[in-house]
Amino acid sequence: MILLIETSSPIATVAIAGDGRILFTEENPQPKEHASWLHPAIKRMLEQARAEMKALEAVAVSAGPGSYTGLRVGMAAAKGICYALRIPLITVNTLRLMAEAMVPRAKEEKALICPMIDARREEVFTAIYSAGMEEILAPQALILDKTSFEQILADNRIIFSGSGAGKWKILTPSKNALFCNQIIVTESFMRISARYLAEKKWTGLISSEPIYLKEFYTHAII
Repeated sequence: MILLIETSSPIATVAIAGDGRILFTEENPQPKEHASWLHPAIKRMLEQARAEMKALEAVAVSAGPGSYTGLRVGMAAAKGICYALRIPLITVNTLRLMAEAMVPRAKEEKALICPMIDARREEVFTAIYSAGMEEILAPQALILDKTSFEQILADNRIIFSGSGAGKWKILTPSKNALFCNQIIVTESFMRISARYLAEKKWTGLISSEPIYLKEFYTHAII
């Protein structure tokens, strides 16, 4: 079983995955309570699974970008569990999680994928991926204006999704810009984590750090 921890967004999610499916999951919609909620939630899920902590094969954590406080909460919990159990730590970029969740629609629309996370004011954390999950634009913090993505939108349809996409929808007149409410990332998180575990694509406990993309970022509602 793999423990999945996603606390980078206002709605935190923790899940247990095994045998190619999500076995148990729990959400917390209160950003200020992620730290006090996380460990009891993990305990409740293990009880539902009738399993002990030592049954976990690995812990995967959404490493960011996102809420500065939330990222620290998730990373600290994941590293602590991995250290205690001597199991692998898997870190996954949050933008990649979001993008992989959009792959089916991107293939249907023959479009690129651009996840966006609100970073306050006119700024977003963003990246662009192909429908095959090739990185077209590296994850970055970007201040939006009317010319953002102008060149790539001239030749490509792009699906924009996530908490920051609404800002861009107001600015762009491009007919190649498609918009979609972000779907739940738990399934894509499970798939990526299982793949990383099989490939032994693990992260060192000492070297692992949240992906902030800019210094001292704290989500507006934290």
